[in-house]
Amino acid sequence: MGSPSTAHPQVAVVLGTRPEIIKLGNLVRLLGDSAAVVHTGQHFDTNLSRVFFEAFRLPDPVAHLGVGGDTRAAQIGRATSALGEWLRANPVAAVVVQGDTNSAAAGALAANACEVPPVHVEAGLRSFDRRMPEEHNRVVADHLAELCCAPTTVNLTNLRAEAIPEERIVLTGNTVVEAVIDLLPPAEERAALLTHHGVTASGFVLSTFHRPENVDDPEVLGTILSELAALPLPVILPLHPRTAARAGGDPRLASLLGRLVAVDPLGYREFLGLAAESALLISDSGGVQEEVSVLKRPVIVVRRSTERPEVIGTFAELVGAGPGIGEQARAWLGDLAAVHDRLAGLPSPYGDGTASEKTAAAIRERFGA
Repeated sequence: MGSPSTAHPQVAVVLGTRPEIIKLGNLVRLLGDSAAVVHTGQHFDTNLSRVFFEAFRLPDPVAHLGVGGDTRAAQIGRATSALGEWLRANPVAAVVVQGDTNSAAAGALAANACEVPPVHVEAGLRSFDRRMPEEHNRVVADHLAELCCAPTTVNLTNLRAEAIPEERIVLTGNTVVEAVIDLLPPAEERAALLTHHGVTASGFVLSTFHRPENVDDPEVLGTILSELAALPLPVILPLHPRTAARAGGDPRLASLLGRLVAVDPLGYREFLGLAAESALLISDSGGVQEEVSVLKRPVIVVRRSTERPEVIGTFAELVGAGPGIGEQARAWLGDLAAVHDRLAGLPSPYGDGTASEKTAAAIRERFGA
């Protein structure tokens, strides 16, 4: 494991999943020679990792830790140990982590153990649902961080409520806004995507599922797929490896998948292009809840809880894995043009697309990088 030769104070940017690459890509570019990307390998599937480095034109990681394909405890433990070893061999001014992944928790723990200040991008999100592993990851990262970059005033309030000192908090906006703006395909490319997938503008639903609460129980996953299959529009479902693995060995689930337009995981540009042209989205993704606020499309969030309350009641509606999926979808589809027009006039609560610039400035001011 090596580090690049540079005279600039180094900042280790720890990532390991598709959302982290998407949300940290522009920050890595802004930090330039100061950024040393360390990849934990939490997402080891090429479609969920390598293609995103290429899409964001990012430098190759200086280290690959290879902790994917294991339990949460093993991932965090192995990543913390490996990162600690790397940090001892490669002194840095700060360690940047993002969001609520196992990689983020491990990065914050390793930095703290090596007496290197952690920086948490996307700090202060709270679902207040202790059943979510991600909730524990984000709380750990926030309370260890020397710099908490909060996307919204809601997140700022959450951090203050947990007695995190004011001097450790900065309001930045969410880096997802600039990622969507930068990578959304132009109209001609979106039209080609529609043709490729055999759908028309506002004439299909785009859906994603990967959370254990939805895909690990065959009955729950069957209910979700049944709701999707019963919709009056075709449903494009990019299959996350976890979802594909759960459905592959179950004839009933495989039959339901056959009634949907199941496709391989999409590149980020392709996903954004389809999302922007869809009638609506149905997903359990946290990032999708943010992305639709830039794309001006509604999303049905199939989860017990959400850490993104800023979009509930406007761009998003929270429902469980049941008939509420179809009911909400049909309500929107019944007056779709009006729904789209209403959302088109609403600003994203996640900022103006300058979050990475504000985060980079805060890192430079605080740590001299």
